[in-house]
Amino acid sequence: MSQPMTPAAVHKQYDEAMTAFRRQIADPSARVAFGREADGFMRSCACGVWQTDQGLTPRHVEHYNAIYSKGNPVPTALYWELASAVEGYGGFVLPSFFRRLVQADLEQGRGQSRRFVDTFTLMLLLFAAVDGKVSEAEAGFVNACADSLSAYCDHAGVTGGKSDLDVNEFVARRTDGAPVKTGKPEDEAVSPAPAKAEEAKKEEVPAEPEETLDELLAQLDGLCGLNKVKEDVKSLINLVKVRKLRQEAGLPVPPMSLHLVFMGNPGTGKTTVARLLAKIYHAVGVLSKGQLVEVDRSGLVAGFVGQTALKTQEAIDKALGGVLFIDEAYALANQDNANDFGREAIEVLLKGMEDHRDNLIVIVAGYTDLMGDFIHANPGLESRFNKYFYFEDYDGGQLAEIFRSVCKKNGYELDEETDKAAAEAFQVMYDRRDENFGNARDVRNVFEGAVARQANRVAAMESPKIEDLMALTVADLDLEEGNEAENLENPKE
Repeated sequence: MSQPMTPAAVHKQYDEAMTAFRRQIADPSARVAFGREADGFMRSCACGVWQTDQGLTPRHVEHYNAIYSKGNPVPTALYWELASAVEGYGGFVLPSFFRRLVQADLEQGRGQSRRFVDTFTLMLLLFAAVDGKVSEAEAGFVNACADSLSAYCDHAGVTGGKSDLDVNEFVARRTDGAPVKTGKPEDEAVSPAPAKAEEAKKEEVPAEPEETLDELLAQLDGLCGLNKVKEDVKSLINLVKVRKLRQEAGLPVPPMSLHLVFMGNPGTGKTTVARLLAKIYHAVGVLSKGQLVEVDRSGLVAGFVGQTALKTQEAIDKALGGVLFIDEAYALANQDNANDFGREAIEVLLKGMEDHRDNLIVIVAGYTDLMGDFIHANPGLESRFNKYFYFEDYDGGQLAEIFRSVCKKNGYELDEETDKAAAEAFQVMYDRRDENFGNARDVRNVFEGAVARQANRVAAMESPKIEDLMALTVADLDLEEGNEAENLENPKE
């Protein structure tokens, strides 16, 4: 049996493969549907894979919670929840986003749905290899699911044929249980899905050139609102640049912590700014890589004794050379339970910050009041986090501007009447905001609801023109006089 992959490695493989595929989807509606639905579908299929092989373990739970793409919710299933899901798996069901992919392929003469079958197959093999091997039963399930997707493409008339990818090549056949690709010597045994997925990823996603500091600052300036945050970031950059110049000149450099606290409500751009900061730190020579690793409590804390330290250390190791971004970090400090595993995660985190002080920056984020309590919960946190960035709520005009930007980015247009109606409704939403106000997240929900209603409207047309495919109307926003804010915050599907 080969060495099983860690949950962090599984997440990396999954996120990179799914993100790469999503970027290739040309149709905006299909791309939105894929981003929203694919993770849940893949987790369901993971339950199907594991149902065929029995023997659920805590490792399966950790791998299940690693199946998510950036920007989507992180699963927090417990053992009994996953066991129930696996036992209750009712069989493969064709996902709705795949139907949209096929429809887009037929309209545009493309074959992206065919390529998804390959990505889907490799990911299911990745899940099957949670115990270090792929059994014949698991391979049979993967084949059956892939065949269902291919058959739907065939029936719809999508160009191309069935994939050449042979699942049976990854089945464990040696007497010691190690997975061996059929037709190769035993000393060439490989881990099943990851190697092939990595190969496919390298072929599909070319390396992007590193962005310059000026380009990154232009992106920062291009963000809607956040004027105080932008000033704070630029001041921090100047501090770092002068500090580096003093080092190069042989002058003494006083100790300085670059770890940050981001305070504010959800949807105010904290993750976006953190991602830019990671790249900026790399551009000015503070960090060797500049990647951003996003986690929350579930990404650091395990449900089993002794596993939290390992899980937190995995996150730290993955973030070395870049930024570890911990969203809702206050959840690690459970004041009501002195034995909570979150405290162990904090101790491991503090040690990692000390051991890698020159090549790791940690940014903790969350609600303003709760983050204050979190920092004061441990003296080590107070000494390492002394720079605070406050992210204010977006006002009505900024929410409207974000909505226009999202529409433009995804190939949708607003006429004057629709633009005015949306702006007025977003102002009402802002004026009536409460503790559940989601800022840009609410804007995203409004956009997705409008896209869904527009799709229903356009689908009823006999021969829609490109203008029809791009236009969002007041009806798509589903506004009713006096109820604008309520409808925008809770768009009907």
